[in-house]
Amino acid sequence: MFKIFKYSKPFIVSIIMAVMLLVVQAMCDLSLPDYTSNIVNVGIQQSGIENAVPVVIRETEFKKLKIFMNDTEKEKVEKYYNLIDKEDLSDKEYNKEVEKYPALKNEPLYQLNTKDKDVIDSLNKIMSDSMMRVAAINMASDKGDIPNVPKGTDIWPMIENMPKAQLDTMMKPIDEKIDDLDPSMLTQSAIYAVKTEYEKIGMDLTKLQNNYIFKTGAIMIVIALVGMAATISVVYIAGRVGAGVGRNIRKDVFRKVVGFSNVEFNKFSTASLITRSTNDIQQIQVFTAMFIKMVFYAPILGIGGVLKVLDTDTSMSWIIGVAIGAILIVVTVLFSLAIPKFNRVQKLIDKLNLVTRESLTGMLVIRAFSTQKIEEERFDETNTLLRKTNTFVNRIMTMMMPTMMLIMNITTVLIVWVGAKQIDAGAMQVGDMMAFIQYSMQIIMAFLMISMLSVILPRAAVSAKRIMEVLGTEVSIKDVENTKIFDDSKDGEVEFKNVSFKYPNAEDNVLSDISFVAKPGQTTAFIGSTGSGKSTLINLIPRFFDATEGEVLVNGVNIKDVSQHDLREKIGYVPQKGVLFSGTIDSNIKYGARDISKEEVERAAQTAQAMEFISTKPEKFETEISQGGTNVSGGQKQRLSIARALAKKPKIFIFDDSFSALDLKTDAKLRKELKNQTGDSTVLIVAQRISTIMNAEQIIVLDEGKMVGKGTHQELIENCDVYKQIALSQLSKEELVNEC
Repeated sequence: MFKIFKYSKPFIVSIIMAVMLLVVQAMCDLSLPDYTSNIVNVGIQQSGIENAVPVVIRETEFKKLKIFMNDTEKEKVEKYYNLIDKEDLSDKEYNKEVEKYPALKNEPLYQLNTKDKDVIDSLNKIMSDSMMRVAAINMASDKGDIPNVPKGTDIWPMIENMPKAQLDTMMKPIDEKIDDLDPSMLTQSAIYAVKTEYEKIGMDLTKLQNNYIFKTGAIMIVIALVGMAATISVVYIAGRVGAGVGRNIRKDVFRKVVGFSNVEFNKFSTASLITRSTNDIQQIQVFTAMFIKMVFYAPILGIGGVLKVLDTDTSMSWIIGVAIGAILIVVTVLFSLAIPKFNRVQKLIDKLNLVTRESLTGMLVIRAFSTQKIEEERFDETNTLLRKTNTFVNRIMTMMMPTMMLIMNITTVLIVWVGAKQIDAGAMQVGDMMAFIQYSMQIIMAFLMISMLSVILPRAAVSAKRIMEVLGTEVSIKDVENTKIFDDSKDGEVEFKNVSFKYPNAEDNVLSDISFVAKPGQTTAFIGSTGSGKSTLINLIPRFFDATEGEVLVNGVNIKDVSQHDLREKIGYVPQKGVLFSGTIDSNIKYGARDISKEEVERAAQTAQAMEFISTKPEKFETEISQGGTNVSGGQKQRLSIARALAKKPKIFIFDDSFSALDLKTDAKLRKELKNQTGDSTVLIVAQRISTIMNAEQIIVLDEGKMVGKGTHQELIENCDVYKQIALSQLSKEELVNEC
C-alpha cells in the first residue's frame, strides 16, 4: 500500500495547500461552539455584558468598591477610570453623555478609559470580588441580617469609617462563600451586579444586548463562510490530486502491460488486467481523495476538540472517554468481520469480468450450440456470489452509521443530564454545556471520519497490492543495456541456429534444434500438422517469446542484442487471426506507417485484394471500422491486416497462416501480387494449404516441434514422408503429378 504513495509526490504542493486549508477549516469549526456559548451566556443571560468591569459606574458605587480593595488594586483601578462630571464638560458634551447615561444628571460617573483585553482581564478579578462583597452587604442590609443594624438602614457610611479589623470580621462569612465560587461563576454573579448598576444609570440594556448578539452572530457568519470556502477548496484539491494519482497509476500500468510478453499475459488474465486497470485504480483514486480530506482533518478536529473540552469543563471529560471507547469497540468488531471479505470481492469482480468477456466474445458460438441457459446460469452463479459478498460487507458497514449516531445521541443525553446538575449547583453555565455538547460531537465525528476512511482502506489496500503485482512484474523480454545495430549488408536475412524453445514451467520443448536461413527476395514457408510448433517458431522472430536454446539472427545479429523497437521496425506481421482497431479502413492500413500517401494506401489494398470490397463502400477508405472489426467479414479483416503489413514496406514479412480465411481464387491472386510487391524482402509464411506454399523457394516441414524436412515442393514430395502425407490429404495424385 505504501508503495502507491509515491504517486502523490508530484502533487506535494497541492497536498500542503490542502493541509493548510484543513487547518483553517478545523479552526473555524472549533471556534463556532465558543461563539454559540457566548451568545447564550453573555448575549442572552448577561444582556451582552461580557465581564464584571463596568464601562461606566456611579461615583458612590465606585467608592463602595474601593473599600474592599488594597492600595495596589485601588491604584490600578483608578488609573483606568476617568471621572465624568458636569463641571468638566461643555454643554454639548454633557447633553451627549446624559443621553447615554441619564444618571449623570444626579451624580458624577466613572468611565473606563481602555479597551485593552489584557487590562480588562486583570481588572475583572478585582472588580468581581469587590462587586460581590458590595452586593452581599446590600442584600444583607435589605433583609436586616446585619447584627445591631436596623433593616433598611444605609450601612455604607458606617462601613467607610469602620476599622479594618472590624470590617474583616464582619466580611469573613461573605468572603468564605465568595472564595468557594468558581472564577467563572464569580464573574457571572458579579455581572448581575454590573447589570443592576447599568439599569440605575439608565443605560439601554436591550440595545446593548442586541448589539452583542448581532456582532457575535456576524463574526460566526464570517467564520462559517471562511470554513465553507476552505472546505470547498479542499474538496477541489483532493479531487484533483486523487484524479491525478489515478491517471499516473493508470498510465504506468498501461505502459507496463504494453511491454508484457506472452509469458506475462499468461500470468495475468485479460479480465484481471482490465479490473486492475479500472476498478482497482478507481479504489485508489477514491481513497487518495478521502485520505487528503479526512486523515489530516480528523486529528486536528479531534485533538482540538479534546483541548477545548478540557478548557470548558474537565468534570465531564469522562463522558468523551466512554464515547470514544464505545466507538473503538464497534469499529474493531465491524472490521474484523468485513476486512476478510474485501479481497474476495475484488477476485469475484475479476471472475465476473472473465465470464462476461467470454460470453460476449463467444456469443455466436453460444447461440449456435443453444447454450444461452448454461451461460446465464454460469453468470448468475458468479454474480450472485459477488452480490452476497458485497451485501454482507455493505450490511456490516451500514451498521456503523446508526451505531455511531446512537453513541452520539446517548453521549448528548448524558452530557445534558450531568450538565443540568452542574448548572443547578451553580458550577456551570448553560452556554458552556451547549459548547461542551458541540465539542463532544466534533470529537466523535473525528473518530467517525477515521472509521469511514478505514472502510475504504482495506479495499484500497487490496487494490494497491493487485496493482503493484502488475507494476512489480519483471518483464521477461527486455532490451540489453548496450544494444547493437543491424548489419545492413544482410538486410532482411533471418537465420535460426539450433533453436529450441519451451514454455515457462513446461517439461518438454515445443521446438527442438531448428536451423535454417531465410534470405531476402525469397519466400520461406512453414507447414506441419496442428500443434507442430509453426506459430511458435514464427513468434520467436519478433521476440514475442525468446528462444530457450540457440540463436535467432536477423541481418546476422542476435535479436536479443538489438532493441525491440529496431527489430520490429523491420518486420511486417500479419497474425493468424486478423485484428483491426476502431477507426477507418484508411487508419487501419496506415497503422504501421502513418506518413504514407493515399496512393500507397490504395496500392497496399490492391495487392491485398481488399479493393474489391472497399470500392463497394459508399465512403471507400473512410468507412468506419467498429471495435474489433465486427462490421467486416473474416476474409475482409484478414485482407486489411495483410494490407497493413504491406503498407509498412518492411524488410521481413511474416504471414502466420494469414490466408486461411481466403478462398482459393483470392488466395492465388494475392500470392501473385504479393510476389511482385515484396521484391527483395524476406517472406515467411505459415500455412496449412499446400497450394499456398508450393511455389516457395524454401519449405520447412515441422512435426512435433522438430524439423523433418527442408527444400522445395518437388524435393519434399520425393524425400519427406510427412510433407507427402499432408500433400496427399489435400491434393489427388494426379494434381500432385501435374504440380510437379
